Amino acid sequence: MDILKNLNSNIANFVKQKYTLVQISLKDKTALVFGASKGIGKATAIQLAESGAHVLLAARNIKGLEQVQNQLSTDLGQQHASISVDLLDHSGLTSTLKKITDQYNIDILINNTGGPPAGPIQTAMPEQFLRAFNQHLIAAQIITSALLPNMKANKWGRIINVISTSVKAPLQGLGVSNTIRAAVGNWSKTLASEIASENITVNNILPGATNTDRLREIIENKAQKTGLSVHEIEQQMQGEIPMGRFAEPRETASAICFLASAQASYITGTNLVVDGGRTPNL
Repeated sequence: MDILKNLNSNIANFVKQKYTLVQISLKDKTALVFGASKGIGKATAIQLAESGAHVLLAARNIKGLEQVQNQLSTDLGQQHASISVDLLDHSGLTSTLKKITDQYNIDILINNTGGPPAGPIQTAMPEQFLRAFNQHLIAAQIITSALLPNMKANKWGRIINVISTSVKAPLQGLGVSNTIRAAVGNWSKTLASEIASENITVNNILPGATNTDRLREIIENKAQKTGLSVHEIEQQMQGEIPMGRFAEPRETASAICFLASAQASYITGTNLVVDGGRTPNL
């Protein structure tokens, strides 16, 4: 009986140790999450807070941010805040970032913003490309440049860019998005190589079809153009996904939290696909 008791005790301790190893703790870390008023950004802010991080939420819709802020965990004494920012107003963005860096030490940056409108590339206007370029790549450069000095000083940082699976395989009907997302992907890979020695990781999350406002807009646009119902379009899209369903924002947020954690300390310069197996290449 003593042998069995000791064996059970050893197994319990082993399981406890293994379980502890996979826990994500971001206590005493501060995260800045863009696009945090809804969708993947909102889900990410919630999970970061549940992992113990202080979270600064950023988006244009301050009321939406404040509603999300009220949902964030404070069980470990976390302090959260919301700030309104327009990624297309680069002058205002720079000013806001100065205030942020004066008040906060940002350890984790989540670059996340809604994608450009759907449409074929052959009819896209130059202004559409410029707008998307400014909103995604140039804004990310401005934000990252402002936060890097503190990360370098602390010898610790996580930069995570929420992009798209179009980085690996262009998506039909998303001409501008395919182009700009690929540019952000290469920007990220270049940055990762430059600052890896500073113990700062840079990675991309590539969400597939995720149950967000953005996906609903794409579905409705396809329905209008094809004459099919929204339900029929949904069935077609889900039929292309091996898992047979759309992702929930929290599932993508879980991948983001992992990349933000100590467990991902040796992962940098890579793309993590969260798409239920839809992307046709590795």
